[in-house]
Amino acid sequence: MQLIPTTNPETDFLVVEKWLSEVKDLSTWIQVDVADGILAKPQTFSLELLNRLDTNLDKNIFDIHLMVKEPINWIQKCLHVQASRITGQVEMMRDRSKFVSIIKDAGLEAGLAFDSSTPLDNDIPKDTDLILLMGRPMGYDPLPFDSSIFDKIKKLKDQNFTVAVDGGVDAKNFSQLVASGVDIIYSYTNFFTLKNLL
Repeated sequence: MQLIPTTNPETDFLVVEKWLSEVKDLSTWIQVDVADGILAKPQTFSLELLNRLDTNLDKNIFDIHLMVKEPINWIQKCLHVQASRITGQVEMMRDRSKFVSIIKDAGLEAGLAFDSSTPLDNDIPKDTDLILLMGRPMGYDPLPFDSSIFDKIKKLKDQNFTVAVDGGVDAKNFSQLVASGVDIIYSYTNFFTLKNLL
């Protein structure tokens, strides 16, 4: 199981830069949350700013989580900041197969993300590298963890998908998530607490 630090849906890039400097030596992978203010609010900082970081991230790998309308339109921006994995929310995505294939053709890992209230369906391309399940509704609000996620995890693991969880993971549910077979846990608020539990 891998624990990956993630940025918050943050409007102030200086806050993001400070956070990245704190976690860059604790994880090779770093997830960057991107919200467009339409699918998820608030609208986050401009993704291109990652190329202007003062923080040295030469040893880190970017994992971009697109909480946006039509994530396919953001792929080029992700390539511009040299992302290695791109995951898009399915709620306002027209063509999942096309999204996944464009990313994989570019040599990157492709993921699909489901909000906590979004049911799983059979429209998941088999070559999807990662399924990201939100543990609570995406966005800023610190809403309660949705325990129905465990049924989703089991269903996906039975289909041999790599499964990640983001949002609402804390010391109380961490061990249960690990036991469920989750492959990746993303965390912002509780990252340092969870790191100590590994």
